[in-house]
Amino acid sequence: MKAESLTAVIPVIMLSAKSTEIDKVTALEAGADDYITKPFGIMELLSRIKAVLRRSHSNPAELSDLLKLQDLTIDLKQRTVTYQEQELMLTYKEFELLTYLTRNRGTAISRDRLLEQVWGFQYEGETRTVDAHIKTLRQKLDAAGCHSLISTIRGYGYKIGG
Repeated sequence: MKAESLTAVIPVIMLSAKSTEIDKVTALEAGADDYITKPFGIMELLSRIKAVLRRSHSNPAELSDLLKLQDLTIDLKQRTVTYQEQELMLTYKEFELLTYLTRNRGTAISRDRLLEQVWGFQYEGETRTVDAHIKTLRQKLDAAGCHSLISTIRGYGYKIGG
């Protein structure tokens, strides 16, 4: 798991009946983030899970200032998007939408989730707002030569890449 780039950042807590020092050291050196020996209490387990999650970064894309997908590059610091060295002019919401989809590449995301994450909890508009923004975003990507990047998941939402 730790050898694969997509799963390397997933926190791992080993639960085991083996309690010798060598067992613990072997597991931790193999990549485990924590090691708990049986028997253990549920409150200890929950506390250790919370601690590991605080120490870990569940999404490596959030740590980088650049997101890349094929020949598309999103510079989070500069708030620019380029495709094959050509800069795309996006509105604030188009940029946020593309960034959120790219951070969650390969995952189908509902319109409601996009409204919640990109527009915020207070947004009371229609899910058609998402569709309209996706349409203009696709037009801008297509104009730059970046075709078929965003897929529609019929009756649900959208997905980018993979």
